[in-house]
Amino acid sequence: MIPFSGNPLNRASEKRTDAAWVEAKRRDPTTLIMPMWRLMPFLLGPEKNEPPAELGLFRPGLCESLAAPDAPCVFLGLEGERALFALDISAARDPANEGALAGFGHFREARASAQLLPLKDAAIMGQAKAMIDWHQRHGFCARCGAATTPLDGGYRRVCGNCNAEHFPRTDPVVIMLATYGDECLVGRGRHFPAGMYSALAGFVEPGETIEEAVRRELKEEAGIETGGVTYHTTQPWPFPSSLMIGCFAQSLTRDLVVDQNELAEARWLEKHVARAIISGERVEGLWLPPPIAIAHHLIKAWALG
Repeated sequence: MIPFSGNPLNRASEKRTDAAWVEAKRRDPTTLIMPMWRLMPFLLGPEKNEPPAELGLFRPGLCESLAAPDAPCVFLGLEGERALFALDISAARDPANEGALAGFGHFREARASAQLLPLKDAAIMGQAKAMIDWHQRHGFCARCGAATTPLDGGYRRVCGNCNAEHFPRTDPVVIMLATYGDECLVGRGRHFPAGMYSALAGFVEPGETIEEAVRRELKEEAGIETGGVTYHTTQPWPFPSSLMIGCFAQSLTRDLVVDQNELAEARWLEKHVARAIISGERVEGLWLPPPIAIAHHLIKAWALG
C-alpha cells in the first residue's frame, strides 16, 4: 500500500452537518484528538529515525489549553463508535516542552512522520494535515474578503458577509512514467538533491482529461510525443492537498528536449539499473524517490513487472 492511502476511518459525512452530534462527539470521553502544531503531528516518545513510531492521540481536555479559542478542530471520522478529531495548536509557543503535552513526545514534519508511522496512521495524519492546512489558508472569503466561519465538522466555511460557501479542495496532479522499450524517463527537478531523479509530474489544468495532461506535461517538460496512456494508481498527497494520479505513457521517440525552467535535467533509465536501485543496490550518482512517494511505486511496478 502507498503511504497516505488506505485511511480506515468512517468519515460519517451524513453526520457532519449535525452540529449537536459533532459537539457531543468532541466532548465524548472516548474521543481521541490529534494535536497539529504548525502542520506537524505529535509522535509519542523520543525522536528517532527508524519505524515504528506512534501517533499522539489524546482524550478531550488535554490539548485544548494549547489552542487559540477559534482554532480549527476538524472531525476526521469514526473508528467504530469512537471519533477522531484534529486540533490546530499552532498558537502555542513550544507545546512539546511546555504545557499539557510536555514529556509525552515531540512534533515532527509530516513527510518525515509518514515514513515512521504505520500506514493507517500515516493516512489519518495526512487527512488531518491537509484539513488543518486548508483552514489556515481560508480564514477569509475569496469573494469579498470578510472572515469565514467553520461548519460541518470543519468541512465547510461560510462567509459572514456575503454568505459564500467554501469547501476543502483536492488538486489533481498527473505523475507519469514514460517508457521507451526497456528504458523509462526520469527527471531531476531544479530543487532536487544532486543525483535524485523521479517521474515527471504536473497539475491537471481546467478542461483537460488525465490523458491529455500526461501528454502535455511530457511534451512541455521533455519534448517527447506519447501514444498510449494507462492508469496505474493514485496517492493522496497532503502537501498541501493534492491527489497524485499515477500513469504510464508510451513514448514515440527517445529524443529529449528538456525545459530548463522545469527540470535541471532528464534521462532515460535502463530497466536493469532501475531494478537494481529498487532492490537496494547503490548506483553511484543516481538515486530514486523513497517508498513514501508514488514515483517509487511507478518505477518499481515497471522495473519488476
